[in-house]
Amino acid sequence: MDIDFLSKILSIILLDIVLSGDNAVVIALATRKLNPAQRKKAILIGTGGAIGLRIILTVIAVQILAIPFVKIVGGLLLFYIAYDLLRSNGEDSDVKSGGTLLAAVKTIIVADFVMSLDNVLAIAGVADGHTGLAALGLLVSIPIIIFGSQLIIKLMDKFPLLVWIGALLIAYTAGTMVVSDQYGAYLVDWTFPLMSKIIPILFCVLLIAVGLWAKKFQARNIH
Repeated sequence: MDIDFLSKILSIILLDIVLSGDNAVVIALATRKLNPAQRKKAILIGTGGAIGLRIILTVIAVQILAIPFVKIVGGLLLFYIAYDLLRSNGEDSDVKSGGTLLAAVKTIIVADFVMSLDNVLAIAGVADGHTGLAALGLLVSIPIIIFGSQLIIKLMDKFPLLVWIGALLIAYTAGTMVVSDQYGAYLVDWTFPLMSKIIPILFCVLLIAVGLWAKKFQARNIH
């Protein structure tokens, strides 16, 4: 296993952990009214169904990203996802808790499906056309998310830097997607080869700037 392959797997795992804070909250909220035995069943069945859907979506995304211009659009969307992650501190929405096993499972699967765009797009971007790599990264990160969901939430609350690291990794991936698109590559050819390294770094610098501006704007509104 070469260094590049290993670094991509580690990037996918980190992205999935950072972007799954909201999914962990969904699991907790959707099952909180169930008794302990039903809660375990709902988590296993619901998460299993959600993961199956996510793998299918990721495989589709990997194929779609091969179409010209799609990586540029995907990269820009991914940059917005990184900004939104910083703006919201990795927090998300309110979710109804299910009173029955079936209701809880349905809530987990539907909510995860709706919220998995960021995960799917980020992982497909890092995998860069390698379907097996995308699936492997997802499979490795699954047990971490299921069994460590509460720990992940606590760590992100205790160490906000983790949110920034994840967001910067997403921004870097976004920049890489833009320059790896067929037409993004033309831009590199028209300028100079180092542009393929500079643009992802510029995306990170821009994210830091707009992220700090968003924090300052929020603080001003609070006071």
